[in-house]
Amino acid sequence: MSNGRQIGEVILDLQNISLRFGGVKALTDISFDVREHEIRAIIGPNGAGKSSMLNVINGVYRPQEGTIVFRGKKRHDMDTHEAAEAGFARTFQNIALFKGMSVLDNLMTGRNLKMKSNFLLQALYWGPAQREELAHRRKVEEVIDFLEIEHIRKTPVGRLPYGLQKRVELGRALAAEPKVLLLDEPMAGMNVEEKQDMCRFVLDVNDHFGTTIVLIEHDMAVVMDISDRVVVLDYGKKIADGTPDEVRNNEDVIKAYLGVAH
Repeated sequence: MSNGRQIGEVILDLQNISLRFGGVKALTDISFDVREHEIRAIIGPNGAGKSSMLNVINGVYRPQEGTIVFRGKKRHDMDTHEAAEAGFARTFQNIALFKGMSVLDNLMTGRNLKMKSNFLLQALYWGPAQREELAHRRKVEEVIDFLEIEHIRKTPVGRLPYGLQKRVELGRALAAEPKVLLLDEPMAGMNVEEKQDMCRFVLDVNDHFGTTIVLIEHDMAVVMDISDRVVVLDYGKKIADGTPDEVRNNEDVIKAYLGVAH
């Protein structure tokens, strides 16, 4: 299963993306690309347009200008379902799990797109549907092992501490076997230990499954530690793009963050 980490060609290319809501410019003429198997971070102060950018990538928002090229194909107006079918999965700043359902059942919802048998067969739980359900369950059990959450597989998610809920949400995204995983502040609100755990899992996902990861994160130390390349937004514009070291020493970035970190 291990792909090892071999950063490949550009698979996602965002060209001159502009997004407006009424008269408000959320993103202005932003271009950057994402290479296969890399960890690509999007950073910037609050209100910089980071979540809007993620929403453009997975089809929640349709930009007024610009093109998105994924694996050589131009996408003008892809919706979230098509994005999921193309291999994008996403986690959110605010946990979007089914709180009353067990960890296992939450992860099974991540398999929905992969389910081929029709609703009636599933309802009757007969023949092909039963075989399919077992295959999906096996995949989900692999994710549970991988994220070290066997001990909570039957626990309702609402009863879990915050850090574990975030891990379950990562698990649900992984259950969809994404090509590109979009993580919206995966470490927000975590204590130091939970952050270290989450960093390790993000790196492991990237390494073990070869998944391309695009992440938004406020913790600069984390970003500088785990990213291959970083794009920096400020007020909806791109102000820097490069390796963590290049970005760290960029005057515009230092200015944008001065006063933000203190």
